[in-house]
Amino acid sequence: MARAPGGAPSSPGPMARLVGFELVRAVLPLRQPWVSGAGCFSERDSLLVRAMVRHEGRTGGWAEVDGWGECTALPEPTYSPEYTAGALEVSERYILPALLGAGTARAEDVAPVLSFLKGHRMVKAAFEAALLDARLRACGVRMADFLAGLSRRGQKAREAVTAGVSVGLARSPAELLEQVEQYTSEGYGRVKLKIMPGWDEEPVAAVRRRWPALVLFADANGAYADLPFTEASDRLSRLDGYGLACVEQPLGDDDMMGHAQLARRLATPICLDEALTSLGSVATAIKIGACSVVSVKAGRLGGFFEAVRVHDLCAELDVPVWCGGMVETGVGRAANVALAALPNFSLPGDLSASSRFFEKDVTGPLEVGHDGTIRVPPGPGSGVAVRDEALAAFSVWRRWWAAG
Repeated sequence: MARAPGGAPSSPGPMARLVGFELVRAVLPLRQPWVSGAGCFSERDSLLVRAMVRHEGRTGGWAEVDGWGECTALPEPTYSPEYTAGALEVSERYILPALLGAGTARAEDVAPVLSFLKGHRMVKAAFEAALLDARLRACGVRMADFLAGLSRRGQKAREAVTAGVSVGLARSPAELLEQVEQYTSEGYGRVKLKIMPGWDEEPVAAVRRRWPALVLFADANGAYADLPFTEASDRLSRLDGYGLACVEQPLGDDDMMGHAQLARRLATPICLDEALTSLGSVATAIKIGACSVVSVKAGRLGGFFEAVRVHDLCAELDVPVWCGGMVETGVGRAANVALAALPNFSLPGDLSASSRFFEKDVTGPLEVGHDGTIRVPPGPGSGVAVRDEALAAFSVWRRWWAAG
């Protein structure tokens, strides 16, 4: 595989030219409101990016192909500083002028071209994903296979990934048990429970009593950050007896040392999520003992190239990783499945069926099989097609920008 400047593998396939980008703001109603420490919403307000490239055909001539990416920012800045409307504004004012000015059709050029722009990793990742999807479709390569080739691990991508489900804050233990019962009956073998002070040991204990062998995570989304450290530690240590695979992001995004101190007091492994925004931050967190499990989100890390580098680092350090989710549409969900097919994703992640959140998605459905897995889509790129009629139904704003 060819290498780009700086040692990054190049996008494969024939010569390609950038035709332009389209931004689509789509609002999809959720089956039920999503409630967690990172906010509450009943509609998924998402920014989708379409990249069109013109590529050289195998028998001569040029053909045009589309690729899609999804900005995983939530509707409000409650998980990170990014949010959907802000992502749209920064795209129009900074990202599109820079990428169109550069005229590149290569996904690996997105990060260097946009290096002047601090932060905004989720929307940068959406443009990278859209260009990567387009180039892979042009040359008939699955995203999962490309990412496996990008990895230093030298192993093939899996054909299916274990499904997992994240359950938002419930109104009562009885309601929570009813929800978990539904998901386990659908084949999910891993459940992540959202927790917060006052809603932690009771729900975890109730689920563990009912399902002694279930792979169980607890996710705090930083909800214990405002408590005195001793109180937070005491509350979280009560979860040690329930066999959790990990407790995720209990303290604040910037509290690496607090997590390291907490990790020394808990028997349950600590996983970091919001705190990890780059390869460097992951390396630091592992080195100081702030976490022993890593949630990998391509959007939070700024793209799939960086996500693969994090996967490889964790594999070399024998740190298990899993693929986190952000209530994505099928565009982002399919890309997550491709990423989670890499070998060191040894823990089930936030990879649920499309129908878990949406009555109707913007792509064809990704569903959980009888064996509790989601198959990697077989087609090139992400393997799913965005449906024109769904975009027409859910888009509230869209605009096209042509390359010069």
